[in-house]
Amino acid sequence: MGLDLERYPDITYDAGPITPDDLAELRRLRQWEMAIGYRIFAALRWGQLGDGHITARDPERIDHFWVLGYGVPFRDATIDKLTLVSPDGRVVEGPASSGVNFAAYNIHHPVLAARRDLISAAHTHTPHGTSWSANVTAFRAISQESCSFVFDQSLYAGEDLEVIDRRGGERIAAALGDAKLCILRNHGLLTGGRSPAEAVGWFVTAERVAEVHVKAPDAIAISDDAAKEVAAGLALGRVGWRAFQWLARDLVPDPSVVLG
Repeated sequence: MGLDLERYPDITYDAGPITPDDLAELRRLRQWEMAIGYRIFAALRWGQLGDGHITARDPERIDHFWVLGYGVPFRDATIDKLTLVSPDGRVVEGPASSGVNFAAYNIHHPVLAARRDLISAAHTHTPHGTSWSANVTAFRAISQESCSFVFDQSLYAGEDLEVIDRRGGERIAAALGDAKLCILRNHGLLTGGRSPAEAVGWFVTAERVAEVHVKAPDAIAISDDAAKEVAAGLALGRVGWRAFQWLARDLVPDPSVVLG
């Protein structure tokens, strides 16, 4: 049975990500989730200054990644506006008239190259994620959602906020390590996932966690033992994917709009 991308599947307790065997269908699914992810960011009023990117590894050319074409507003994201970027930073498929999104290339190429387990990465400048990152401090277990990250996060303390070449991205990748979240000093948040849906779901969750940290600076954290108990349920990859499902249905009610 082929993919039906004109409607969302039902959400059930046992629902989880699908991985089509057909590589063309898998590519299409990743592109669909990316485009919806960009529209989720737009609905949350993120990326209005052209900042941020969601990327996904191509299932055949695994050293290439897809990203929204440079100059396209997040709210207008569709599959046919995505570009495929090569390891040397060239657009090899998709609209190329505006050139390569070099910020995306400099950050995401090294991250995806270093982390073969990741399919996607997400980053943009958000009100609370950027604010919290200025503290150069990791998340603490001060909310239920924060337990998703307290044992699976990293911190990049470099001052190179303008990532002008791949070396900056390589430093971020090294700092990310094997975590799913990296707090970039004075810059914001970056998340990785095994699908674009998972990366976006984790990113929005991390922003919500940052909001709690910003608004409750004197919060009392729960113990490590209690946090580990919560994390055992929340830190699963399916939780990030599920967060995307709820966000998508609320903020992008008609998924067919991204089909072009």
